[in-house]
Amino acid sequence: MTIIAVFNQKGGVGKTTTALNLAAALLRHERQPVAIDLDPQAQLGTIMGITAQSSDDSIYGFFQRNRPLNDLIRKSPSGIRVIPSHIELSKVDALHGKGYNVINKLNTSLAAEKAGAENSPWIIDCSPLVGVLSLNAIFACSGVIVPISADHLSLSGAMNIKKTLHALEQVLKRRVERRYLLTRFDSRRGMAKDILNMAKQEFGTDVCQTIISENVSLAESPSVKKNIFEYAPSSRGAQDYDALLDELMADGFIR
Repeated sequence: MTIIAVFNQKGGVGKTTTALNLAAALLRHERQPVAIDLDPQAQLGTIMGITAQSSDDSIYGFFQRNRPLNDLIRKSPSGIRVIPSHIELSKVDALHGKGYNVINKLNTSLAAEKAGAENSPWIIDCSPLVGVLSLNAIFACSGVIVPISADHLSLSGAMNIKKTLHALEQVLKRRVERRYLLTRFDSRRGMAKDILNMAKQEFGTDVCQTIISENVSLAESPSVKKNIFEYAPSSRGAQDYDALLDELMADGFIR
């Protein structure tokens, strides 16, 4: 079962854009992805046209009321299934602390979904904070995608995640597979090329060969609540996310 967490400890790096368009690319390949919006800002669900009417109808209901994940899934207009978020999700840390049972809660529930779910990858859009929510995603996932926009602060956030994953692996007793994805990449900028080279030096073969180029259509599509394949299927952004999925499936990161 493929469970992908999309995470960086810095915002504005293309995290939600990547979760959205990777899920859309999977749907185009006749997979049946389920996206979980695990960020209290609730941007992923909003872009998909799904807003939780109450906190209990969001992923918050899973943490606070033990609602089954299947009960919370809703189908977006694009056909992607999503569990929306809610601003109340920001209270989870204060309400539940960081005990093992709390940070392993999502993993336990997703494990129960495994039967017959080989064609249904889960894509988790994480909060940028290292707390109960992001820890739940890391404990549950089969791999982490770390988007890095072509700037130094984003690269620094990715380096911090590398340290976080290394620490968590001592508890998980396994290596967390990860891919570092360059986003918002403008080849005309020298700094972008410098960031790419530094990422390769720091993360080696875990850096994706696919690069998500700076693209107007990618920036515009959320404003009309569409993924890139709905909004501009011939755009460079659509081509890049199709290529990303091909790469991740070819190397077994997405099964």
